[in-house]
Amino acid sequence: MHPPDKVNILRFISESPTPLTKRDIVEAFGVKGDDRIEIKRILKELESEGALVKLPGQTYAVPSGLPAVSIIEVTHIDIDGDVFARPVDWNESLLGAPPRIEVTPGDKGHPALREHDRVLAKLHRLSDKKYEARVIRRLDDPRGRVLGVIQKTKRGFILAPTDKKARFDFDVAQEDLNGAREDDIAMGEIQPARGSHNKKVRITKVIGRRDDPKAISLIALSEAGMHEDFLPRVIEETKGMKVPDIKGREDLRHIPLVTIDGADARDFDDAVFAEKTDAGFHLIVAIADVSYYVRPGSELDKEAYRRGNSTYFPDRVVPMLPEALSNDLCSLRPNEDRACMAFHLYIDPTGHLEKYHIVRGLMKSVARLTYEQVQAAKDGVVDDVTRPLMEPVILPLYAGYDILNAARLKRGALELDLPERQIIIDAHGTMTGVKNRLRFDSHKLIEEFMILANVAAAQALEARRAPCVYRVHDRPSMQKLDSAREFVTAFGLSLPKGNVTQPRQINHLLELAKKLPYSHLISEVILRTQAQAVYAPDNIGHFGLALSKYAHFTSPIRRYADLLVHRSLIAAYGLGPGGLTDEEKVKLEEKSAHISETERTSASAERSAVDRFTATWLSQRIGAEFSARISGVTRFGLFISLDENGADGLIPIRSLPQDFYVHDEKQHALVGRKSGRLYRLGAQVQVYLREADGMTGSSVFALANDASADIPGVSFKKTNLNRPDPRKNGKQGKNRFKSKGKKGRRR
Repeated sequence: MHPPDKVNILRFISESPTPLTKRDIVEAFGVKGDDRIEIKRILKELESEGALVKLPGQTYAVPSGLPAVSIIEVTHIDIDGDVFARPVDWNESLLGAPPRIEVTPGDKGHPALREHDRVLAKLHRLSDKKYEARVIRRLDDPRGRVLGVIQKTKRGFILAPTDKKARFDFDVAQEDLNGAREDDIAMGEIQPARGSHNKKVRITKVIGRRDDPKAISLIALSEAGMHEDFLPRVIEETKGMKVPDIKGREDLRHIPLVTIDGADARDFDDAVFAEKTDAGFHLIVAIADVSYYVRPGSELDKEAYRRGNSTYFPDRVVPMLPEALSNDLCSLRPNEDRACMAFHLYIDPTGHLEKYHIVRGLMKSVARLTYEQVQAAKDGVVDDVTRPLMEPVILPLYAGYDILNAARLKRGALELDLPERQIIIDAHGTMTGVKNRLRFDSHKLIEEFMILANVAAAQALEARRAPCVYRVHDRPSMQKLDSAREFVTAFGLSLPKGNVTQPRQINHLLELAKKLPYSHLISEVILRTQAQAVYAPDNIGHFGLALSKYAHFTSPIRRYADLLVHRSLIAAYGLGPGGLTDEEKVKLEEKSAHISETERTSASAERSAVDRFTATWLSQRIGAEFSARISGVTRFGLFISLDENGADGLIPIRSLPQDFYVHDEKQHALVGRKSGRLYRLGAQVQVYLREADGMTGSSVFALANDASADIPGVSFKKTNLNRPDPRKNGKQGKNRFKSKGKKGRRR
């Protein structure tokens, strides 16, 4: 007989009229032998999670309420400004829905709280599931947690952080392992430890095993505070959902709409169609009607907003919505009726959007196509699927694209030609290589159709004076442009002085740079001048696309911003249920800030996963020599990118040939004060791999020779390097600039 699991033990204790000892539990379930150790482990785990309390006499009981002082997280601020929260350490799968906590204002009103803020609060119990809270203080470190790998040393267990920026390991007492074993990847809660050599942690959760290929994405997820699984109450809302009937919708099922996506895509949320008219072209962009299924205030909606967007790792997707929607009801699969929001778009021969018409429809895709398949068909290589679609569908799509692309070139949208890395993963989740992702006109076709629909969405909302979540992109700052201007001057190129108000001014430079062998480098330098695109209810236009009005409409299945735009269109044009609520309207600024933040969090997690996959793959090639290019210059070393696969790494300044190095920001270089040896951004170098750690994602290289690395035939303006000797500036200056070479002490 197997020992009972956590749920059964917790249920048994909660139903007992009196507290129970471990012996009571063992006898009740008939547990014998070594299985009693498992019961002890489960009880300790339930106690650490707050699901049980240990009473005098070594008895266990379910807590009668939350502690008088608890850490809580703000979950919701309603239209009246009332603040609601939940306990942070609440295991919903074991304990059910958390109690409702209303944060009451103090003498000076509410502190400036936002959703997802964590605070230490004093709680007053009103009933079993209702509390009032008064804020004691906001917690600057919301988690106080660290993710790492359990390691066994001579003096006990430690948690080695997976964050490559971490400066030290954490001690873990035997009694604080909570079942974790050596080489487990685990989450630790930092404990007070005055006078200790290392800080201490208590293990709260095991994420996976170090040797599991899936662990890489799990680490990135946990560091970002994300989780894959949806809570039962969220999944429950998807049950019984079905495609709506035609009532109140436009019937688009007779139109040969097609989806065009990557070969590995699992959900298809946008479909397109084009036909020539006497005045130009009629285009249709149909998007899955997520707003029909995800209503404001529902559990689905709350979770989608919390996530903000889907996150894409090399081996998995963490979706914004559960599979029942993302891979089924909101996936525009061929030959199946699907609810959609669709724009009829009418352009003239110059690509100008003459008119548009938004509808809520019912569609039926005629084919699921891939980018490669569509491009091959356009190039004359058809298959059984594309052959009958050439005349009625594919050729008109390309004809419409040609017009839109010409319009893009005319308005001068920013044209940065930068390759995108693709991590190759096998069936076991192991990385097998890296390559540059191929890009065809079929990719650009879909991009241009989506951009036009996004423009129409912004125009349609402004026409009704309805709220809109814009996608805004500010122009580059003067300071960044001045730095880039100095750099490109060395290549015989120039940027206009003063403020750059139009991307076409930058495009002229990029067009000239294409004739040079270092055009890729110049594109990267220009990219670094660009501002971050964000979501906002106030419009400042989109600099990169050279558009005055732009809003994301085309992917509500994976971006909450698009869902808000759909809801606003539904309310503004009277398209039925699921429109934007009054509460959402007044909180658009807050919501825009939140989804901009979740987008940044996802991008950081995705980069982290790519770095870890790459480092794990490289770890099998320690000592190998590579040709590389310097992709970044800092005061602590050189970042390099390998030519053969684009993998990134660091050459620490301590490993450079012995000298005192000055970081010359104007020359984008490290320069040796004594030798004059120089390492410049964009220069080619030969390197060999010294270290690669898949857990932290760090890859460390060293130069294979002592030669300078400069860009041939390019004359940079020399700057004065006769700065004070770092050796005379105290310990900090010495450590910062001095390189002791290969025999020096490693720091």
